[in-house]
Amino acid sequence: MAETTEQVEKVIGELRRGIIVLAVLSRLSEPQYGYSLMQVLSQTGLDVEEGTLYPLLRRLEKRGLLESEWQVGESRPRRYYVISPLGKAVLAELVDEWDTIVSTMDGLLH
Repeated sequence: MAETTEQVEKVIGELRRGIIVLAVLSRLSEPQYGYSLMQVLSQTGLDVEEGTLYPLLRRLEKRGLLESEWQVGESRPRRYYVISPLGKAVLAELVDEWDTIVSTMDGLLH
């Protein structure tokens, strides 16, 4: 039984990692810093660890899907991220692909 639970947890982790990019891009129409983004995702039921989120944000920015800027007006400097025009185009394609996958899986599972 413990082995089954472990395998299920691993597969669920794989599924969740596969949707984090879509989730992150979908929540960055307004600038947010990493911790606030983690809170938003968590409130919607998608818990993402710092060690996953921050490297992902840097990769997405490097690919041109996000833009960022440091804001120093608060108690400490924070890097705010927002989706770029390229990111918006990619997000639209990802949403279309997601809708197709969900429809296909719904047909397979029900």
